[in-house]
Amino acid sequence: MISSTQHLANYTPVCYSINNPPFNYTSPVASKYFSSTFTALGLISNLIAFIALLNSFRRTHNRSRSFFLIFLCGLVVTDFMGLLVTGSIVISFRLTDFDWRKLDPNCHFCNFMGMSMVFYGLCPLLLGATMAVERFMGINRPFARTTSMPKGRTVSMVLMVWLIAGCISLLPLTGVGSYHMQIPGSWCFFNISSEGNDLAFSLLFSLVGLFSIAVSFLLNTVSVVTLIKVCCGQDRSQRRRDHEVEMMIQLILIMVIASICWCPLLVFIAQTVLSKSRLQVRYLLLWLRFATWNQILDPWVYILFRRAVLKRIYPRFDMHRDSIMSLYPSFRDTVRRFTRPSLRSTLGSDESGEPEKSNATSTQKAPSLSP
Repeated sequence: MISSTQHLANYTPVCYSINNPPFNYTSPVASKYFSSTFTALGLISNLIAFIALLNSFRRTHNRSRSFFLIFLCGLVVTDFMGLLVTGSIVISFRLTDFDWRKLDPNCHFCNFMGMSMVFYGLCPLLLGATMAVERFMGINRPFARTTSMPKGRTVSMVLMVWLIAGCISLLPLTGVGSYHMQIPGSWCFFNISSEGNDLAFSLLFSLVGLFSIAVSFLLNTVSVVTLIKVCCGQDRSQRRRDHEVEMMIQLILIMVIASICWCPLLVFIAQTVLSKSRLQVRYLLLWLRFATWNQILDPWVYILFRRAVLKRIYPRFDMHRDSIMSLYPSFRDTVRRFTRPSLRSTLGSDESGEPEKSNATSTQKAPSLSP
């Protein structure tokens, strides 16, 4: 009986087996206020963006734009919940310095935070790739995506992204990887190690994130090139593409922010496990703070880079009265010269086919009017 009691007293749960709190870590006083300010700024930013998105969704009559706004709403909700869940835990630790071993002896709380870190980390990257695929199909393959596609299918795609990220975050609970307490004791994350299942999960997390960024970069580049070709071809078709230009600007900025914020952490994780080197905690904390900025900067893309805001800042940026490329006629003429042959392809047939057909019809009817 005594030996079993001693065994339970000496038993260390899995999440504390590598880093066992309390740690000899001196946290500056400013870090408490920094965490609170950081989280509050992110929550307010995402809340403002969500309200603006709802107002735009109610006013929009363009089908492709409504699909894009649904994806943006999913991204904003994900960022908001990620900051709310993880930020609450970190701020609580900073303010109270609670003992994790006493509060969470069975690692349930630590596993929950680790799952939250993985889930809310992968969701923005996967959503960015999904939005890039949707815009690629909408611009390059307009007939492949049927115009009668219901909005519920877009919601299903957002839910599918959440499901995939959720399944990946559950893998450490099944034995593929493991969640552990991380220094300075305010957060839990998966064990970044080059051994066994920890290696597999570390590479999975890193490669999924990098693959999502690569897909976004590739498809967005193709979509931008196609959009420039179509927009610079004819001024009358340009006006019909203005909403797509606005969406592509926002999507490219989301991709750039995600790349800058997440690539250092993802590359650092892959490099650490593949080189079998010791984990550098200070670099892990540094790149993790970089990644967290993604949740704060994402909502400002839509808050600031909307047509209504841009027209107030720069009145000439009026897409209804004038086309974007007409503000730079020399650039428009140069691109038109190089892209004119490609305008006859199917890439621009959805916008230019109707006017050309009507012109051809009027030309055929003209001789019948002459004596």
